[in-house]
Amino acid sequence: MPQINETILAPALEGGEWIQKGPVELAQLHGRKVVLLDFWDYTCVNCIRTLPYVSQWHQRYAAKGLVVVGVHAPEFSFARDRANVLKAIAQFGLDYPIVLDNSYTIWRAYSNRYWPAKYLIDAQGRLRYYHFGEGLYQETEKQIQKLLSELDSTAQFPSPLEPIRDTDQPGAVCYRVTPELYLGYARGQFGNPAGVIRDKSFDYSDPGRYVEGAAYLSGRWVVSEETSRADNSGATLMLRYTAMDVNLVMAPPVGNAARVELLIGEEQRAGSDVTFENGRCFITVDRPRMYSLIANPSVLSGSIKLKMLDPGVTAYAFTFISCVVT
Repeated sequence: MPQINETILAPALEGGEWIQKGPVELAQLHGRKVVLLDFWDYTCVNCIRTLPYVSQWHQRYAAKGLVVVGVHAPEFSFARDRANVLKAIAQFGLDYPIVLDNSYTIWRAYSNRYWPAKYLIDAQGRLRYYHFGEGLYQETEKQIQKLLSELDSTAQFPSPLEPIRDTDQPGAVCYRVTPELYLGYARGQFGNPAGVIRDKSFDYSDPGRYVEGAAYLSGRWVVSEETSRADNSGATLMLRYTAMDVNLVMAPPVGNAARVELLIGEEQRAGSDVTFENGRCFITVDRPRMYSLIANPSVLSGSIKLKMLDPGVTAYAFTFISCVVT
């Protein structure tokens, strides 16, 4: 059980911008409240998958003394924009205090390194528990109940939440799949034989042969430190992968929505952000966020090609899901 030395006091939540409720002053909560900190980013697939549990814990235990605080630490530059984060908060139905940690001040104070990351702070202001990534939902809820019972020994608690998804069940198996793939030259992995040209518009050629875990550009693109931006209509992005689900963080041209065609094999299943028109697959990129491209029934090896029908679409990173019910 990932618990922390009980003598460690939780750092104050200082240096961010409170965009929903708050500010939360930990020192003022001593003796009265238990605090759950959730470090997240609205484009992070693993964060998104944990949010239903965090929201339920807020609803279940706020009246019993739990204060949930979302610390939004941006992975990409557009996630620093409060308007983008507020849209995500509304989309996910989050109603607890949330602070923008654009300068990573709170992140560094907690020596955090992961999205998502959860920290429990007891009524004395001490760090008592942490968990990184998905999973351990019932264990985390039991720790919440334990700290709340220290606050009020007479409190009665419900049974921990049942798994929200089948893949959260104890029998689920998580396979080794294609790792997260960034699409900028700082952290990206490109398979074009000549590499990429930094920060300049360039016409890339499709090599015709691909290996898993690398991105392949064709047509005119501008590759910057953290992104690849289509610089003409018809530019394509090719990927081979092994996974169940495939997601891509994308942003539209400023002030406009854009269309992307997705080309996939018959054995693959399109994701929730894909629409169908006359047997073809399309994604409408209307704001900066994560888009669900593929939602296979099981882990398989496949390939996808994204054709940018409008110039200016910016791609940030592919993410992959590997957990299935056996």
